[in-house]
Amino acid sequence: MANTFAGKTAADVERSTTARAKKHAALIKRAETDPDSLTESERTLLEGVRDVEAQGELRLRELSVRTAYETRTEEQIRVENDALRFAHETVGNADTRAFEEEGGIGAQLRNAIRTRSNEPLTFTAPRREMRSGYQPGIERRTLVTSSGGGLIRTSFWNQLVMSMVESSAILAAGATIISSETGEDLVVPRVSALSTASIVAENTVIPTSDPTFGRLTLNAYKYGFMLQVSHELANDAGFDLEGFISTQVGMAIGNGFGVHAITGDGTGKPTGILTGATVGITGPTGTSTSFGNQSTAGQGGDLLIDLAASLAEPYQRSKAAAWLMRGTTLAAIKKLKTSQGDYVFNSDVIPGSGSAGTILGKPVYIDPNMPAIAPNATSVLFGDISRYWVRQVASIRLDRSEHVGFDRDLITYRGLARIDGALIDPNAVKTFKHSAT
Repeated sequence: MANTFAGKTAADVERSTTARAKKHAALIKRAETDPDSLTESERTLLEGVRDVEAQGELRLRELSVRTAYETRTEEQIRVENDALRFAHETVGNADTRAFEEEGGIGAQLRNAIRTRSNEPLTFTAPRREMRSGYQPGIERRTLVTSSGGGLIRTSFWNQLVMSMVESSAILAAGATIISSETGEDLVVPRVSALSTASIVAENTVIPTSDPTFGRLTLNAYKYGFMLQVSHELANDAGFDLEGFISTQVGMAIGNGFGVHAITGDGTGKPTGILTGATVGITGPTGTSTSFGNQSTAGQGGDLLIDLAASLAEPYQRSKAAAWLMRGTTLAAIKKLKTSQGDYVFNSDVIPGSGSAGTILGKPVYIDPNMPAIAPNATSVLFGDISRYWVRQVASIRLDRSEHVGFDRDLITYRGLARIDGALIDPNAVKTFKHSAT
């Protein structure tokens, strides 16, 4: 390509460049104000001018970034290296490839440092680092440890509560959990009878109908137990000691409370849901040890339909409405049919409910503390389980000691929980009672 500036002085070059720039500026202005007046050759020249300007701006930006990067101070380089090292440790060795990939946090960090950008970084955690949700209805609280045992991971608490839920059908069925920091009596006001309006004739006295108020007191009964493991067992790398202890603590407290949550009389212990419930249906004569004759109207599966119907409709529609019985009772119910010949039990399990199946579309929960089929026994319960309140004080305590059992080289763990429970609305749950004969 010929050099257009050959043989010219610096002044000539400057004048020529200035004239060309003015010509280009005038052309650009005409294109903005009167584009139709441009000839074809002027349009071609205008496109070339714009291309040159765009390339010039790009080169200037690249030069500015390169200059900023190459003139970093030692302190800036140290800060950059520290940031990259921190990011490597955060992501972990197994994610180094993802860290280095284009668009990864490593590339973003380097680009932000190099360009001195203040734009926020976007980083997606590895899938295995994502945590699942928590069991609804159970409040998550801090696990208290003592005796030099050190802190226990949060997952330990999750597993402990899960074991409690699996050991107590009341908790699994959706009882309402309330937590308090201290253990003084918790008084819950409740309405046992509502006001009733009536038609009033003209110029007559309007009758009075006051609601009946009551009160329910939730205490804080302490449940506790201890277990011991050998140092050999604790030091065995292949043994999940935390999982073992959490399961044992959860099951022990869940089983201890679970008995009282069903049949407790409220004297020195929680008040069970059966104690607070009312009888909805009493079986006719001949149902003392069964649900009667399947072919007889009003017996067999019809009794369960009647029990569900004895509950007020708002409780029937509740999301927490469920059946409660022991395993042998469910075995007998699985054989029952309605008067139309349909089985009342459905083995389809509602996903995530932990139930054994459904009766009339509502989940069935098995609890060994429910009474067996017997004369005058209330073997089946149906209602809104969320109306049973479980009060827990502070956190479940887990203490560790190497002094107790020191002579036998044992580590002792102690689990403690302060819990109470009661049915706050006796109309929310109904029971089926077998006949005396």
